[in-house]
Amino acid sequence: MSFRTEFLQALPTLTASSFEEAALALFRHQAVHCPPYAEYLQQLGRNPAVVAQLADIPFLPIEFFKTHEVRTEPAQWEAQELFLSSGTTLQQRSRHLVRDPDLYRENAARIFEQYYGPLSGWIFLALLPSYLEQGNSSLVAMVDYFARQSGQAQPAFFLHDHAALRAALAEAKQVPGRRVMLIGVSYALLDFAAETGPAPELQGLTVLETGGMKGRRREMIREELHAELQQAFGPTGIHSEYGMTELLSQAYSLGDGRFHCPAPLRVLLRDPSDPFSIGGRRDGAINVIDLANIDSCAFIETKDLARMHEDGSFEVLGRMDNSDVRGCNQMV
Repeated sequence: MSFRTEFLQALPTLTASSFEEAALALFRHQAVHCPPYAEYLQQLGRNPAVVAQLADIPFLPIEFFKTHEVRTEPAQWEAQELFLSSGTTLQQRSRHLVRDPDLYRENAARIFEQYYGPLSGWIFLALLPSYLEQGNSSLVAMVDYFARQSGQAQPAFFLHDHAALRAALAEAKQVPGRRVMLIGVSYALLDFAAETGPAPELQGLTVLETGGMKGRRREMIREELHAELQQAFGPTGIHSEYGMTELLSQAYSLGDGRFHCPAPLRVLLRDPSDPFSIGGRRDGAINVIDLANIDSCAFIETKDLARMHEDGSFEVLGRMDNSDVRGCNQMV
């Protein structure tokens, strides 16, 4: 049995106690079989054999997804799907080549259901205009899969037709046994809320914002964004998703501003001025381990700043200076 097959069989049963052993095994595999990562480690002069704990792992700067094909065992497969990061026309977009599209969708569904229950208990409506217009969005692919698996009758996506979305929300709330989730990029949710106001059909929803002003509105801190959204959607906490093109897993905040990592995902904080000083910090820059990234690279150094809490949850505080503005949930 190949390493990949054995690892993927164990992924759905991963626990917090087995995470470190699995992550170190994947590191040793990708340190040899992911050419950009192997070259990066070689340039650093780091010997994978001496890495004994997660804090010893050198993380691949996220910019590599713009400049390289980040693939593990590239000779053995061709990409079946391509995800591109959101961005302006002046930015180079990150590219995540996906070997197995089903792995991404099934992993995302398993994570969602861990926090929210079966997909069949939901109706998903989405306001993601920029993602739809730019194409190749992992977020759109995820929401589309959720909607299809839920068996809902309503279409999931609305571009700029706020009236149609408002009617769809009112209709969805009448379906017995279903909760309604409105998933939206931040600026689009704000536009919809400003136009619609605190209408009855906007009450009692689960609103999941995915971040991203994309130059359409001024950036704002999370508390300000959520307070403005609550004027239209009611006092219930606004939920959030932390995800990105370079990851196949997601973290969720269930209305309190703190993101919780599912089993395949782990966040470590580094000193923003020293990329190799990892762990033992309350505030710092995010390094993320995503074990679902078995075919790309699971160890990514992001440009996000965060605060870690004792229970393992984290708050995203913003972006490092001179880093790209991104469409996923990384707020200033």
